[in-house]
Amino acid sequence: MTGDHDRITGHHDDVYPPEAERTFAALPPAGGRGFAETWWGRAWLKALEDSALDGAQLKLGRRHARAGAVGAVSVRPGRITAVVRDRDHSRHRTDVLLPQLTGAQWDRFLDLVADRAGHLAALLDRDVPPVLAEDAAAAGIELLPGIGDMESECGCGAWDHCAHSSALCYQVARLLDQDPFVLLLLRGRGERELLAELQARSASRAGAPAGREAEAERAGAGVPAAEAYAARDILPPLPAPPPPVDVPGAAPALGGGTPPAPGVAVAALEFLVRDAAVRAQRLLADALSSWHPDTPPPALTPGQDAVRLAAAGAGEAVSARLAAGSGRDVRGLALAVRAWELGGAAGLAVLEEEWTPDPAALARAAGRLAAAWEDGEARPRLRVSANRWTVTGGEAQLRYGRDGRWWPYRKEGGRWAPAGPASEDPAGALAALSPEG
Repeated sequence: MTGDHDRITGHHDDVYPPEAERTFAALPPAGGRGFAETWWGRAWLKALEDSALDGAQLKLGRRHARAGAVGAVSVRPGRITAVVRDRDHSRHRTDVLLPQLTGAQWDRFLDLVADRAGHLAALLDRDVPPVLAEDAAAAGIELLPGIGDMESECGCGAWDHCAHSSALCYQVARLLDQDPFVLLLLRGRGERELLAELQARSASRAGAPAGREAEAERAGAGVPAAEAYAARDILPPLPAPPPPVDVPGAAPALGGGTPPAPGVAVAALEFLVRDAAVRAQRLLADALSSWHPDTPPPALTPGQDAVRLAAAGAGEAVSARLAAGSGRDVRGLALAVRAWELGGAAGLAVLEEEWTPDPAALARAAGRLAAAWEDGEARPRLRVSANRWTVTGGEAQLRYGRDGRWWPYRKEGGRWAPAGPASEDPAGALAALSPEG
């Protein structure tokens, strides 16, 4: 029943930009009042009542709407959607579809409104005077639906207007009373888009450029919080989280069969597959845990990730490739792995980055060093270069990290090597470098 309609509207369950969809919170029960007070609201209901084949379903739909059984209502071009609660408390998603105006019809309608100041003033006042509808009809534009224009889709499986779609139509009549732009959105254009196009036409007729302020306002417009909150009853529920995985999956063996292409290392590929499985299992476990942070950890650079992979037990052949790919020699990669194991990315940065603390941070660091030894206690003589304090005549060094901690280093084979984890206490970090430890 809806196939031809969807071809006309060009929409089904598409995702619409914020300006092309509005969501209205569920209206309170109607009590004894009528559903439509404006002439266009009554015309909307007349189209429903003339199209529906089962009067009993219409009567039941009015009862549902009057009792407040219609949830939040989503309005977008060609379609309105809501969840309707049945008398047995079951819930059904129901949609009512309306053909959209063509581009040519919209151009004629916009020209019609722009040419007559009274029509534009009425729309801005949330009014649709009968003369506007008559002028539009004379131009071949039917703003209000006629017999057969309103089609329905409902989770209850009914092929014609059922109690649920009827209830939705009665509730929409109340929305139309409040804001006729709801009808224009159903026909294909949102309020902001319409007013912008009308402004451009009016400015063109006046010989002036369209206002930049309005254009900037449209570009930065968002969705009102009340609409986003009201949409919670229309959106489908989130899928259930995946089950936890106790151990990573086994990596496949890639050897055998077709020989690899030149330059492709099978062992390296197998290692990367295993590493990806381990990381995926860890990420899933973190995501399912109650302490999972709201923001993911910062992404690693290729150089940092090469060190992480080497620290994961890459093996001699793969480590050699990682060293070459990250611009390090084999020994340099080994030192980087040691720094990574002691402090992760922060420890690696202390190994590879030399930086100069600002004067205030430098003064605080020097003060902490001076206070680290008791009066009368022998203090080592330290030579300062950037963030590095080196024991004069010795092979020990303290490095000051950007996080304010002290990292002990020892010279090994002519290179400075990480010698332990970071410490808040510079004297304690330096003492870890002594033979007594």
